[in-house]
Amino acid sequence: MMLTVFVYGTLKPGEAYYKLYCEPYVVTVVPALTRGCLFHLPEGYPAMTLGDDWVTGALLQLRDDQAIAHMDELEDYDPALSQADNLYIRQLRPVFSMERQPLGLAWLYWMRPERVRQSGGIPIPAGIWSRQQWPSISQI
Repeated sequence: MMLTVFVYGTLKPGEAYYKLYCEPYVVTVVPALTRGCLFHLPEGYPAMTLGDDWVTGALLQLRDDQAIAHMDELEDYDPALSQADNLYIRQLRPVFSMERQPLGLAWLYWMRPERVRQSGGIPIPAGIWSRQQWPSISQI
């Protein structure tokens, strides 16, 4: 079964976990946007909260349900747990083309605002994250 996932951080093409977690399953990659607020966490990866800003990423069409299970593991998401007990929440959310035309729903991982605050998240108003631009504190 095909599924679509919107990625905005370490799972994007060219970032740290794309080759291992996404590439083996990817059918298509399309630049895309979603609504939310993007933050850089001191650990060296981003988090998105729900919101009204635009977050830039990639819409991945995946050929295998197993891909989402691997991503859940990376994102510390267990569907059997409550939102409060997960690091990230996986949810179907609207995704848009770069021209802001609706592309439908895709799975994406977002974080509760309280958890972003507790982690010391730094707002990224431009809505675009890359490891080169936002290294972890241990890399500085």
